[in-house]
Parts: sequence; C-alpha cells; structure tokens
Amino acid sequence: MAAPDFESWLARWALTADGEAFSSPNAWLLPVTRGGVPAILKISHAPEEIAGARTMQWWGGQGAARVLALDGEVLLLERLTGARDLTAMARGAEDDTATAVICDVLARLHAPRATRRPDTLVPLEDWFRELAPAAARIGGPYALAAKAGAELFATPEPPVVLHGDMHHGNVLDSERGWLAIDPKGLIGDRGYDYANLFCYPWDCAEAPGRFGRRARIVSSLANLAPPRLLSWVIACTGVAAACALVEGKNPRRALQILEVALAERGAL
Repeated sequence: MAAPDFESWLARWALTADGEAFSSPNAWLLPVTRGGVPAILKISHAPEEIAGARTMQWWGGQGAARVLALDGEVLLLERLTGARDLTAMARGAEDDTATAVICDVLARLHAPRATRRPDTLVPLEDWFRELAPAAARIGGPYALAAKAGAELFATPEPPVVLHGDMHHGNVLDSERGWLAIDPKGLIGDRGYDYANLFCYPWDCAEAPGRFGRRARIVSSLANLAPPRLLSWVIACTGVAAACALVEGKNPRRALQILEVALAERGAL
C-alpha cells in the first residue's frame, strides 16, 4: 500500500507533521500536532478501519481516544503519550493489574450512549463465518469451538457496541488514563470482547497459572459466569485458528489457548 498524500490534510486541518509516517497492515499514520496538541492522522480505505473510526467517534472519548476530526477514510485522533505499557506490565509482575485495566476500559466502552449507534457496525456473527467450514472439515477443537459459539449465540446478552480486537497493545496510557484504540466496529454479546485478552501477550499467555487467574479476575470484574466466559474464549480462539488457516498462517498459538480454555471449563 503506497503512502497517501498527507499534505492536503495537513493544510485542511491546520496540522504540523511531528514525525515520520508509518504503516500498519491496513492504514498509514502520521504523528502530527494541532495547536501544539499531539494527534495522529490516519488514512485507510479498509472497511473495518472506517467502521472502527465511526465507532470511536460514537464513543466520544469515553474509554477510547478522542476523535478530533473524521472525513470518510481520514481520521484525526488524540495521540496517547503516557509512559505505562500494558504489555510490559503483563510480561512483568503486574498481569493482574493489566487484566483489571482492560476490564475497566471495556466496561466504559460497553456503557450505553444517548446517541444512535453507527450504521457501519458489523454483526458479531459475521466474524464467525470461517469457523463452521473448519469444524466440518477438520473437527476436533474446531468443532468444539463451533459448538461453544452456537450455544452462545443461542443465548445472547443484549447487544452492545464491541471493540472487536481488545488486547494489551490496543489499550494505551494517557493523561486521561487508559484508553482504547483500533476497534473493529462490531455489535453483539459483550462476552466476546473479554475473550481476546487471554491470548496476549503471545509469548507469555500460557504461563503456569496465568489463564486461571485471569479468568477469575475477568469473571468477577465483568460479572460474567465462568462457564460463559470460558466458552467465549473457546469460540474466539477457534475463530482465530480458522482464520489463520484461511490466511495460510499457523493456527498453533490460538489452538493452544483453546485447549487451555477447554481444560479450564472442564474443571469447573
């Protein structure tokens, strides 16, 4: 993806470049300032990025970085510059604290707003479309994940606006506290948003005792019954593994977490 023309947007929104442009898989980003205030200029044509920007605008800075301007595929976002890092905390001795932070951020994101929800939200069920074919073709853990997902969708909680990719790298420190970035713009059962954090950081998610401890913290803070929470982890990791297969990637890590979740649920 070639770098876009940032200059016209710098002029239009009275911005000053404050670093080098860089890319993510679906977007180009440029650190800027506006009136001396740090911000990020983000340009992406990917539908999920555009939906995510609309979602952040709807959140209104409550639990997420503030949207300062939005025009189609171009987003001007509050830049979060705090020194604390949830990934480093989880890798160190503060995993319990990091887990509690993510639960608090999700509670704020899931809280109702007075304004109408964005019309770009994607039903959570759409994100499970790769799981059933994998379950039918391969069976095993994929089939167990598909069964868990079917049971969850048959007994849904009232739908909320979901982040869709909640993990330690998508919650940043700031002067306003911990705030989320990079949502996917989904709508569905809130339990899904808590499942992804069990997979991160990838290099220590399976440390002895960590999964069970996280499950107890999340269950308590999110008021989610342990069996339902673990079913969401099983379903979520099954989807991640199925999507990895479709993309030609190795599903091993997702399947490892899935197996841990199955064992934890079986021990209840």
